[in-house]
Amino acid sequence: MSRRDQIRMSDTEIRDFLRANKTLILTSNGPDGFPHPMPMWFAMDDSLAISMTTFRKSQKILNLQRDPRVSLLSESGLEYAELRGVVIYGRAELSEDIDAIIDTLLGAAGQEVAPGDADAQKAMREVMHKTASKRTRISVKPERIVSWDHSKLGGVY
Repeated sequence: MSRRDQIRMSDTEIRDFLRANKTLILTSNGPDGFPHPMPMWFAMDDSLAISMTTFRKSQKILNLQRDPRVSLLSESGLEYAELRGVVIYGRAELSEDIDAIIDTLLGAAGQEVAPGDADAQKAMREVMHKTASKRTRISVKPERIVSWDHSKLGGVY
């Protein structure tokens, strides 16, 4: 078994690692050809599809309209033996659907608004409508995932 195989995370480990983090780095391709990495709050479904929102006029959206290819990075650890991370490669799909944007904003904030209280949920969504109307939803379905967890090496490198 290769070192690469030893440190690779399972789908469950990837899901748990990403759920424990609030921010990932979205890297799009800038107009000058340089990578454009930006921190983003995100929401994730069980299939590891990632969604996030940003303002419609942002450089990220301009980049993604021109070239939808992205990488998403989440990482942790200070010492080599603690290093863990996930990179997701995919293509961004953009949407201006207000309900989907609000769902993503709520998911990225880790909020479930008053479960079972339809009036409170409706009120929260109405409050968010103003900012949501200025945003675009970015969705990325993984085409390839690379992961690593150096703690699996047990201190032997």
